[in-house]
Amino acid sequence: MQEFLVFLCSMDSYCYIPFPDWLVKADRQLFEYINSGFANNFFDDIMPLMRNPFFWGPLYLFIVAFGIINFKKSVWWWLAFFLAVVACADLVGARLFKETFERLRPCNDPEMLGKVRMVLGRCSGGFSFVSNHAINHFAVATFLYTTLSSYIKYAWVLFIWAAIIGFAQIYVGVHYPFDVLCGSLLGILIGSLGGYLFKKNFGFTIFDK
Repeated sequence: MQEFLVFLCSMDSYCYIPFPDWLVKADRQLFEYINSGFANNFFDDIMPLMRNPFFWGPLYLFIVAFGIINFKKSVWWWLAFFLAVVACADLVGARLFKETFERLRPCNDPEMLGKVRMVLGRCSGGFSFVSNHAINHFAVATFLYTTLSSYIKYAWVLFIWAAIIGFAQIYVGVHYPFDVLCGSLLGILIGSLGGYLFKKNFGFTIFDK
């Protein structure tokens, strides 16, 4: 069995951290269950859309527009923190985790050959752990919920939205469940920190004139 959290580091290379065999096996089994067991025509049509920024982008633009219209002068620090949360989440996922773990996507994994339903008809490039869709959307959902839940009654729906996007990554065959789970948790952590710092240091009054 591979050693878990064994760091093989040098000045000129990344620290490679392998996954334990039991986790890899369970992750692959759960992936197959979602990728193939949940297969249906409706999901085949809708799940690829959930990954497309042209599909989910308008929602976030609407929320940003809501903030600009209602928060007046207070909105600029909010926007700055919002962008910082997005940038931080994306960098943590793409640079820190993907380049450290270097886990192959299921659709690129030789061990999964013939076991992956390629809903997209192609496989995304890059590494798999963690899912940047998951970390980014959960970071955004958490930041927006933390800062706007007092003003928008159903802000919690953003977590359902982020969860569906995370599920879509598994369904179309580009991420394992563990990639999405860890990306979601990291996103919640980053979004919570960003929201906490904003509320502690700035905050805003809705409809401030």
